[in-house]
Amino acid sequence: MRPPPFQAFLDGHREEVYRFLTGFVGPHDVDDAFQETFLSALRAYPSLRNETNLKSWVLTIAYRKAMDSHRGRGRRAVPVEDLPEQPSRGSHAEDHALWDLVQALPGKQRAAVVQRYAVGLPYKEIGAILDCTEEAARQNVREALKKLKEMMS
Repeated sequence: MRPPPFQAFLDGHREEVYRFLTGFVGPHDVDDAFQETFLSALRAYPSLRNETNLKSWVLTIAYRKAMDSHRGRGRRAVPVEDLPEQPSRGSHAEDHALWDLVQALPGKQRAAVVQRYAVGLPYKEIGAILDCTEEAARQNVREALKKLKEMMS
């Protein structure tokens, strides 16, 4: 069985990929990372094998683009008018603060916790995306949660 037409694939995975990238790279870089992810996917789509797990495949691409974005962030200047405003008080502010802490995690831990809690992936798929074992994916999530608790106290 051939993969679906690319537009159907895009429509079926756009929200998950966007959620993952928002959690990983933040609101300022998400659109660029999203576009880069699906451009890469479009280029490679014609050569996919029939048995390819499309969800894991595209989230692997997204993870790589997110890592590229994260590495490049330190080399880019941010105009003062683009700096984020302080979040308002209440649960939105708490959510914003939590995602700021997630952004401070090491790459694999950040990716694992975002894929687990923002995208809802099982550890086996997280391991495939991060190119590690299922147990290593679990360990990355455990370590990320431990660091987040430490940062919050």
